[in-house]
Amino acid sequence: MSTNTTTPVKVAVTGAAGRVGYDLLFRIAGGGMLGQNTPVELRLIDLPGMMGELEGRAMELHDCAFETLDHVEIGSDERTMFDGIDFALLVAGKPRKAGQDRADLLKANGELFAKQGRALNEVADRDVKVLVTGNPANTNCLIAAASAPDIPRHQFSGLTRLDHDRARHRLGKKLDVNVAQVKKMSIWGNHSSTMFPDVFHAEVDGRNAWEQIDDMEWLINKYIPTVANRGADIISKRGASSAASAANATLAAMRDWSMGTPEGDWVSMAVPSEGAYGVPDYLFCSFPVTVDADGYHVVTGLHHSDFAHARIHMSVQELISEYQAVKSLGMIPS
Repeated sequence: MSTNTTTPVKVAVTGAAGRVGYDLLFRIAGGGMLGQNTPVELRLIDLPGMMGELEGRAMELHDCAFETLDHVEIGSDERTMFDGIDFALLVAGKPRKAGQDRADLLKANGELFAKQGRALNEVADRDVKVLVTGNPANTNCLIAAASAPDIPRHQFSGLTRLDHDRARHRLGKKLDVNVAQVKKMSIWGNHSSTMFPDVFHAEVDGRNAWEQIDDMEWLINKYIPTVANRGADIISKRGASSAASAANATLAAMRDWSMGTPEGDWVSMAVPSEGAYGVPDYLFCSFPVTVDADGYHVVTGLHHSDFAHARIHMSVQELISEYQAVKSLGMIPS
């Protein structure tokens, strides 16, 4: 699967003046997202007061002399900057602060993603891929997609790759192996503390992970809380949200969505449900997926224990609550 082309691919990044944007832009420009044979045109988007910062970042990007970087544009108007784009990385959003709950984030960020969805609907390429990193990612993605009715919902995805990577790392540490040996990790549900990192279907060194662990006390009291609360723990340590790891996850998620997943493995993406595993079809829910030339495919046929089913149900219920909240605020059609 390849995106190789001689015509520059247009990639828009919102929140490009932020720290996540800074960590992300140079890797995209250097070919880390679409490969070394695909030239990119970067569109850097942020608030009007951040144009000086964006000018400086554009200068730095050009000074790197990336052979894959064709052009850089900066601006604050989404409708102008989204014109004809092939990829949209919606990083912008007010970050979660210590003590702030998800309802506050929904209210603060919902209108932003509705506005961006409307702009995408008006001017983006009809095959655009839209990845939402700004939190709450699943529901912000739902809002953006609902605001872009002329773009198919399957071209929107919310970021749960950071949870996926955190879960892989902790599982590798538990079994004392390199993370490269950890395959088929699955994040189910919401990108929040309720998400469920599924070790029951994961494989480590070619063998089922749970058969090597079989320790419910560790799973319930150590593994799940560590993965679920990692973002909050980072905020408590550095006084700010994850930046480099969020940028890395954003890049990896779009790379795999564009170029395909490795054979024999899958990744986690928040995508529009089609009813798989009983998830309502109006939600954007994280599932294990494979990606090929035809797009992403939710992995089906996985069987869950009563414990796993209950954890997934809890996270889906949270997504339903968020859906109902933004619907009551008029951010999605009735």
